[in-house]
Amino acid sequence: MAKKKLAPIHPGEILREEFLEPLELTPYALAKRLKVPRTRIERLAREEIGISPDTARRLAIAFKTTPLFWLNLQAAYEADLAEDLIDDTYAEIEPLNAA
Repeated sequence: MAKKKLAPIHPGEILREEFLEPLELTPYALAKRLKVPRTRIERLAREEIGISPDTARRLAIAFKTTPLFWLNLQAAYEADLAEDLIDDTYAEIEPLNAA
C-alpha cells in the first residue's frame, strides 16, 4: 500500500493556528503592531502570499522567534510544492560524478 503524502503546510497556516488564534490576535492587529499594510498579514494568513525576509524579521521580533524560523517554513513549503509538481522532471536529471 502506498503512503499518502500530507499536503505541504503553508507558513500562513502556522501563523494563524500557532500564533494568531492562541493570542486572540487578528491579522489587522498584528499588521498594525508590525507597522506593515494590513493586507500583507491578511494575505499571508489566507495563504495567498509567502513570507518575505522583511516580514520574517518583523514576525521574529513580535513573536520572539528568529527570522530563520519563518524563512525555513517558507523554504520547506516551497520545496514540498516543487517536489509534488515536477517530480517526474527531476527523475530525468543524471547526477554528475564527484571531482
